[in-house]
Formats: sequence, structure tokens, C-alpha cells
Amino acid sequence: MKPITYNSDVAPVLFIADLHLDASRPEAIATFLDYLQTHAHQAAALFIVGDLFEAWIGDDAYPSADPIAPALKALADHGTDIWLMHGNRDFLMGEAFAQAAGATLLAEPARINIDGRAVLVEHGDALCTDDHAYQAFRAQVRDPGWQAQFLALPITQRIAQAQAARTRSGEDMAGKTATIMDVNHDAVQQRISDHAVTHLVHGHTHRPGVHTLTLEAATAQRFVLGDWFEQGSVLVIDHGDWQLQSLPLIAKPG
Repeated sequence: MKPITYNSDVAPVLFIADLHLDASRPEAIATFLDYLQTHAHQAAALFIVGDLFEAWIGDDAYPSADPIAPALKALADHGTDIWLMHGNRDFLMGEAFAQAAGATLLAEPARINIDGRAVLVEHGDALCTDDHAYQAFRAQVRDPGWQAQFLALPITQRIAQAQAARTRSGEDMAGKTATIMDVNHDAVQQRISDHAVTHLVHGHTHRPGVHTLTLEAATAQRFVLGDWFEQGSVLVIDHGDWQLQSLPLIAKPG
């Protein structure tokens, strides 16, 4: 793949993550669709940095009536590049959905260039290295062999297994401290150093914020994208200005 490069003086670059879209949350879906049809139309690129959906058990189980893929495809046809990265909830998203959405799947971590700055993008769960149980689970479900075996199951069995896994995950999280579920500072510094970047953008932790790190003689910034539960969250890069913005959720349709 050729280097991914954008100039925000020409058009804005957008980053979002952790929308966790689900039919039970129509407000989030309505807000996202509205954003795609309005503000995103002005952007050169939209990076979706994992967990677009609450759950994903395979492209073949995606409901044909769902409005998300057509809305993304319309944005892509308008001229905005759409980059789609896996999260911890939708790591089984494949090429079939990406094609339907007019998007390009982006392996993580991805090193891109914006305004001449080296930027690293990833979902963020791999940086939570203090959560050893989760990292073991992550290694298992990201294994191609495990994924092929799971996707070969009937959809009903996949649904049942996914629901059981979400229940276990909720129980596990209840017993973990906030520190364990956050990124590890040393892991963040090592990632930035290994990839020689000045900016790191990630989601996953649902703790939006901007953090400045001092690495030897240099400094770097870490931008944490927020979730879309109580509001929307978008990192907008426009004419060199980096702004983490919140969006009010649109009231439930009807």
C-alpha cells in the first residue's frame, strides 16, 4: 500500500472510534448518519478507528436493511476516503462489508502522514498491557485459524457464542480496576518510539483527552477518541488545528 498522506489545508481529516452502533441505540445511529451527510462531506478522509458496531459475527450476518454501509458508500462516492480499522468488538469485519461501505480496511497500527507529521493510528486495546487476561483473549480471537473456525459456524451458533462472550466480558470488567483497563504508559511510549511518530491517535478506553508526552529530547501527543454513548466524539484536523469535538446526540427518530 502506498503511503497514506493528507494535507489538512486542503480539506479536513476526521477520526472517530467506539460508536458501538446497535439497533437498541437509534440516537447514536441517527447522529452518525447525520454527520456523514453534513460535516463529513467536507473531509478528505474519515478514519474509523475500531468498534463501529457493538458486535460483529461475520459479514454474512450483516442485515441488508441496515443504513450504515450505504451511508458510508455515499460519502465515499462523494469523494471522502474512508479507512476502517478493527476494534475489539468488530475484529471479524471483512472485505465484503468494506466494499459495501466504499471503505478500505486498515491494519493496525497504521503509520500515516498529516501535514508532514508522522501519525500512528490504532484502536487502543493492544496498549492495555496491564490487563493480561484480555491480552490473552485478544491474541486468541485475532488468530486467523480461530477466526476461520468461528466464521464456519452457523450464524445462530455464532450469535450464541458472541452473547456468552459479552456476558463474560461484562462480569470480568466489573472486577477490574480502571487502571488495569486503561493504556499502559510504558507501552504508549514504546509504541511512539518504535514507529518514530509525533502523534498517536486511538480509542477503546472511552476516556477522550489530549496527552503530551516527553520522550528523551522530543515531545509527542496522544489523542484519545471518545465513545458515542452520551454524545458523539470526533477528532477534526483542519488547517493544522487538532480539535477533539463532542456532538450532541440527535433525539430518537419518531
